[in-house]
Amino acid sequence: MSAFAEALAAQIAAHGPMRLDRWMAACVAHYYARPHTLGRDFTTAPEIAQVFGELLGLWAADLWERGGRPDPVVLAELGPGRGTLMADAWRATARVPGFHAAARVHLVETSPVLIAEQAARVPHAHWHEAMDSLPPGPLLLIANEFLDALPIRQFVRRPDGWRERMVAHGPGGFAPVPGDPAPEGAIPDAFADAPAGAILEDRPAARALAASLARRLARDGGAALLIDYGYSTPGMGDTLQAVRGGTRVDPFATPGEADLTAHVDFAAIAQAAAPPARVHGPVPQGLFLPRLGLTERTAMLARANPAHAAALHAAAARLTAPAQMGALFPALALTHPAWPTPAGFAA
Repeated sequence: MSAFAEALAAQIAAHGPMRLDRWMAACVAHYYARPHTLGRDFTTAPEIAQVFGELLGLWAADLWERGGRPDPVVLAELGPGRGTLMADAWRATARVPGFHAAARVHLVETSPVLIAEQAARVPHAHWHEAMDSLPPGPLLLIANEFLDALPIRQFVRRPDGWRERMVAHGPGGFAPVPGDPAPEGAIPDAFADAPAGAILEDRPAARALAASLARRLARDGGAALLIDYGYSTPGMGDTLQAVRGGTRVDPFATPGEADLTAHVDFAAIAQAAAPPARVHGPVPQGLFLPRLGLTERTAMLARANPAHAAALHAAAARLTAPAQMGALFPALALTHPAWPTPAGFAA
């Protein structure tokens, strides 16, 4: 057992089972602080194809133009990974008149390991530990596969009612166990009489972030684009998962050593943001990216790099095919109420 796991076990021994969201937050923070290479455990869309970051950059620049060309404008990303997305976005927008002169790049990241990688790709950026410390003013924000790593609470339907899921530690290692009764108001009326064994998830940190972001956009202007894997209508089920070395593993087996995530409830995000923000979508990534020009941009790259044409088309298919990322990843946009409808979301 690692030193981190031993520390978690000692904390549980001293204070009793730990609430799942607190356990998940500790594990995620430790995981991203480790010197590891993204791509060994999982691969995000910007690492699959450069066109992904290019299109999102142009999405932001187009909205900046139609939103009145504010100068300055904060161009921000939450959880930038290696910095690949922002580097591709910045390169693609170099020919948009006035955009680079107006844009101030800000990255929200807590991992020193990842900040070092981001600085190598986006040396002109400024870094923050939280979104709330971004400078004031009109904002264009991108968050790709950021929300899924925010901690979740789970509630389990027992014969005696709903109980909060906790994490215990014993001779067999870490394991989920039912804890105290669910707090009043935690279970929506639609799920109150669910059958025994049903699991309901909540992500308070994501809802709080969406509400804070909506207030910021309503006050200062701008837009945010949120892309992640998840679902568009409320539902039940255990979506907590861990990936290590590209393989699904037990989320409780090796805390802090695997990528730990859960699906995003986009309906809850939209509800937390509106009002005061205007909500667009969600739209499946398989529709959103082609609406931004994925097919045309991929064809252009393939003509310029015929030796890599097959790989470029395969990457585009991976991003958009329903059986791969196209249906599983919705895109949701939030804007100031008076800002125009973002590209990719028009009816």
